[in-house]
Formats: sequence, structure tokens, C-alpha cells
Amino acid sequence: MNKAESLRKEIIAKTIEYYQAKFEPKSFQPGISRINYAGRVFDETELTNAVEASLDFWLTEGRFSEAFCEKIADFLEIEHVLLTNSGSSANLLALSALTSLKLGDKRLQPGDEVITVAAGFPATVTPIIQNNLVPVFVDISLPTYNVDIEMLKKAITEKTKCIFIAHTLGNPFDLDSIVQIAKEHNLWLIEDNCDAFGSEYRGQKTGTFGDLSTISFYPAHHITTGEGGAVCTNDPLLAEIVRSFRDWGRDCYCAGGENNTCGKRFTQQFGNLPIGFDHKYVYSEIGYNLKMTDIQAAIGSAQIDKLPDFCKKRKEHYKKWYQIFNQYPDYFILPEKTENSDPAWFAFIVSIKEDAPFSRNQITEHFNNSLIETRNLFAGNMTKQPAFLNKNHIIADHLNQTDFVMNNTFFLGTYPGLTQEMFDFAEQVLADFISKQQ
Repeated sequence: MNKAESLRKEIIAKTIEYYQAKFEPKSFQPGISRINYAGRVFDETELTNAVEASLDFWLTEGRFSEAFCEKIADFLEIEHVLLTNSGSSANLLALSALTSLKLGDKRLQPGDEVITVAAGFPATVTPIIQNNLVPVFVDISLPTYNVDIEMLKKAITEKTKCIFIAHTLGNPFDLDSIVQIAKEHNLWLIEDNCDAFGSEYRGQKTGTFGDLSTISFYPAHHITTGEGGAVCTNDPLLAEIVRSFRDWGRDCYCAGGENNTCGKRFTQQFGNLPIGFDHKYVYSEIGYNLKMTDIQAAIGSAQIDKLPDFCKKRKEHYKKWYQIFNQYPDYFILPEKTENSDPAWFAFIVSIKEDAPFSRNQITEHFNNSLIETRNLFAGNMTKQPAFLNKNHIIADHLNQTDFVMNNTFFLGTYPGLTQEMFDFAEQVLADFISKQQ
């Protein structure tokens, strides 16, 4: 063993030691410890992987990126996985890819309509606007909080070219209906799977039904790389286009550090360039640089090994919240999973009934005063957000349920870091609040 290898072993051993000293679990103290709605859950493997990647000092996509992609592909049973620097970038890439000239007459063009929902996270909608397309907002249905299927059907026009919606808080939308609608009308389907990595519909993983799907690895999500995301597809042409948009718009598909993979680097002609112009510097799309680093991928490669257990715990925590809130049926609308689905819940969503003697803000303030984090359903009603007020969009019929959610709905965490002591405390905090409403 040479000196570098010896030092590497020593550094990794010390990293494990450091993890044990720095990240020793702390006991929960009711009313003193915070109950977060989300958070990173990790062990020494994530830390040692990150250090290993740092010692390699490859930095851009390398061996850990390759391993991470393979693990995601195996988990989802999907062909192509392209890592990105965030879930929002994944959404931008997925939709932008559908504007490529390589798709011929089926490509999205300025003014085309994309069906989505207003009760969600902006990153599903902003790529529509950024690509000069028109978002058509459809209402949702309670208690699944997913798109209203009948309204979606009526929203389709000759200009409709794509459906781009998320599985709300991990609860799959009605994939039987949506996939059938997309096929009947020859529409692209993008699944925003950022909150649902590990959810299933009829035994099949979400993120594998659409033409493209996206994942987020932000710390709040099912697994984390800090910042990070991925685009997934079974279509080799779409994978090629996404890669191009992600990698500056270049036509070449060589991995970092590789050259002349196609064997035709100096023999082709593109655009108005001279014959033989270096293929590594040919750009076929108006792209970005949205790649992930190998250090992030190293963390993700350790995280995804824990994903099945993380999903199991999220489902268990959802049931615990359900049991707590189900004691007060007069006050709360509780969530329901979509028929034929098995959600790996991102969160537990609750709505206050209209005749309840308290408001959403009153109960969330009570929880937060007790250091129990809550969140609204993201943007509430996107069309009422400052950034969207003067942007071109269409509202299909109405957004009545979306407005209801904007005013009456919140969610609590289901992430794997929650403990029984936390649930016991939260149950007492809720009971104290309800007793004051009698």
C-alpha cells in the first residue's frame, strides 16, 4: 500500500469517528426540541462517501454519479436517468426537452397549452411560462388533493399539447385516467415525482408512467444530496435531448473525460459549420449547465440504499398522524390515498372544515408555538401569487377547491426522523388546542 492509499484509509476511519462524535442522536425534550416537518436522515456512509468523492477530486460526474444513476434506474425499473443540480432544474429540463426540433411536429411551440394545477409548487409551473407556453390551471379534488379528472378532460383544446402535474405530497394522481387521456389526445405526459419517490400505483413505481418524470433530492424530500434532482425516461431520444439541454445544449454525448465516443468526432457536418468541426463543440439546443457534482452523487448513492426503509417509515408516520387527527372528525378533513395506489407520503395533509370554530392559521400558530413545524400546501393558489398575476395563463372553469386549500389547509411531516415521543407530544398539543374550542 502506497502512502496515499494509507492516508485515505486513515481519513475514512477518522471520518467515521467524527460522525459518531458530531452526529450522536439527541433525546427529544417536549416543548424544547423542535419537531421539523422534514430533515436529512443519514449515517456515516453518506459522510464517508462524500469524503471519498472529495479525495478523488473528480468533482463533475464520475464513478459515484454512474453508481447513483444505476441505483435509481434499478429502483424505478426505468432505462434512462439523468442527474441534475435540483428538482426544479429537472422540471425545466423535462419540459424544455419537449420543445426540441428533433421531435418534429410533436414538439411544443410558443402558445401551446400545458395542463397543470394551481395548488402546488411553483417549479412545476414556471418552466411552462419560461418556455413561452400557456399553463391551463385545473382544480383539484379533496380528499386526495390531486387533479380533478373531469375538469381536466373538459380543459383540453386543439392547443393542448402536454399534461404536467405532480403527485401531491406523494399521493399518486389517477394514473389510469391521466395516461388514457394523454394517449387519446396524443399529449405528452410529465410526472413531477419530486414528492413521491417510492410511491406506487397498481404496484408500479410512480415516475415510470409518463414520457418523462422528475425527482428532487432537496433535504425535505425522500432522499437527499443537499441540492439535486433527476430526469427519468424510457425513451432514448428524450434522454438524448434532456442530456443536451442539461449539458450546455451540446450535441456530443461523451461523458466527462471521454472523447470521440461516437467515432465521428471530426467527420460530420452540422448546421452551417464546416465539415469536420469538432463535435464536442457542436450545440444543437439552447441549453444550460445543470449537472450534478460527483460529491452530491456520492451522498445520493448512500441515501438511495435507505429509500425502501425511508418509505416504510413515511407510511407508518402517516398512519400515526391519521390516528391522532381522526379523534376529531367534526373539525378536520383527513387525506385519502388515490384508489389503487400505495403512497410513500411526503407529508400528512389536513384541511379545516368550514364550520369549525377555529381557522387554519390559529391551529398552525398553536403548533408552531409548541415548536411543531407546519406548512401550507406550497403556493396555495398559484394564480394569486405575485409572480403569476400578469403572466399569460388560463383557468379551466374554476379553482374553488384550490381556493379552499389556500385558506384552510396545512401539512405536517412524515419524514423518517420523527419518533414516537414526538407523536405523543403532538397528540397532547392538539388535544390541548381542541379542548379550548369546546
